[in-house]
Amino acid sequence: MSVWKAKRFWKEAQVVEEGDGFTVRLDGRPVRTPAKAPLIVPGHDLAAEIAAEWDAQEGEIDPNTMPFTRSANAAIDKVRLQRAAVADMLADYGDSDLLCYRAASPDSLVARQAENWDPLLDWAESEFGGRLSVVEGVMYAAQPSKVMARLRSEVHKFEAFSLTAFHDLVSISGSLILGFAVARDRLEPGTAFDISVIDETWQAEQWGIDDEAAAQTAHKRAAFLHAKRFFDLAGAEKICKASGNALG
Repeated sequence: MSVWKAKRFWKEAQVVEEGDGFTVRLDGRPVRTPAKAPLIVPGHDLAAEIAAEWDAQEGEIDPNTMPFTRSANAAIDKVRLQRAAVADMLADYGDSDLLCYRAASPDSLVARQAENWDPLLDWAESEFGGRLSVVEGVMYAAQPSKVMARLRSEVHKFEAFSLTAFHDLVSISGSLILGFAVARDRLEPGTAFDISVIDETWQAEQWGIDDEAAAQTAHKRAAFLHAKRFFDLAGAEKICKASGNALG
């Protein structure tokens, strides 16, 4: 049995101011999310990216070519409805942050992790007023409760659109600290992603590149870069930078 797929029915996608935000209309018809909510985003430039995605559709609509639309849908239909739960889930990454679990050997990998990860933990200590602990191996070690409380508080300051992007920055990298470093412009997103895959890169250097793994890494990298772009277009960096005080 064939599955019906939506096809392009409009001639032009336009950005229109709507309340406190902006929406996209297709020949005057407002775009809605999969849950039928109005698709209203906080910034004109973000709405323009979404409009461009709709304008680029030819024939059948392909959601895989519409990352800004998908992220906006997620912010409205999912994250906005459970923002506190999403924030708590992301804050929990800090308790098992990628940057805190180090290899015991070989020396070359140990040195590479320290060279790239230690400066970020130094930055996080200055930014959040406490230092995360580093351990060898993969056995769980709890982080200081005061630092975790501050990190959780900072994550909860994000609104739905910024939290949607932050979710991808953290979950793709496996690091709450890397997520904050990108959100607060401490690191370029490409550099941050490369830092998050140091272990995989080292393995590839030793044993050769696996084509399937390389394709997956490239897909994750593109999603990570998109998340930062979505974050910026939503105006989230203003919210984030305004909240960077140390613990009292």
